Amino acid sequence: MGKHFVLIHGAWHGGWCWEGVIKELERAGHTAEAPTMPGHRPADDRSKVTFQDYVSKIVSVLKAKTTPVVLVGHSSAGFLLQSAAPKGAQKIERLVFLNAFILPNGKSQFDLVPPEVAQGMTAAANASSEKSVPVNEDFVRNMLMAGESKEKQDALIKRLVPQPIALFTTPVNTQEFDKLKIPKSVVFCKGDVSLPPGAYLGMAKGLGKHELIEVEGGHETLFTNPKVVADGLLKAVK
Repeated sequence: MGKHFVLIHGAWHGGWCWEGVIKELERAGHTAEAPTMPGHRPADDRSKVTFQDYVSKIVSVLKAKTTPVVLVGHSSAGFLLQSAAPKGAQKIERLVFLNAFILPNGKSQFDLVPPEVAQGMTAAANASSEKSVPVNEDFVRNMLMAGESKEKQDALIKRLVPQPIALFTTPVNTQEFDKLKIPKSVVFCKGDVSLPPGAYLGMAKGLGKHELIEVEGGHETLFTNPKVVADGLLKAVK
């Protein structure tokens, strides 16, 4: 019996970044969907998107399901899972965190990045008409996609959209999440250089008991080599 995966993207991305992973999961006999979060389509109005809009979108997807799903979060979607899972817990059979930010209670993503990064992104958002952080090509090429071909970098960059800043600045309440008994897995692409060594797995310790699956690749392997990520997800549900 196949599983159903609900795949949640991170900052600047859209559901499109999971297309290759979905094809690999379907090839293995499963089903999957990747909703695009509010404000993440090119023509969307990003000026009023709130953190709660993200959470509500994920919860609405979960509540529409008739059977429990595997809920996966990449990058900034890690703490979106922390926020949404308690509101749809009965529809989740496993939580999977893919190179994800997992936050302590009361903290925001900007609390876990270097202050100069948070200050720079805040200034950029404040200078934009839609209060969103623009795509920084140097960051994508040299951190998120270090070592990838320029063609692959270009293909990703042209799809990315400005990021509503509320995702980065809103502190999360993890108290209800921390009580959940849902099994948890971490799939980690161990070539990720977007944070200092050990940062992602250090955050994962906040999950308590979980299964760790390490695979090759960097932060954007879901886009550049989706079979690697799909194989990691399949290991997580076996």
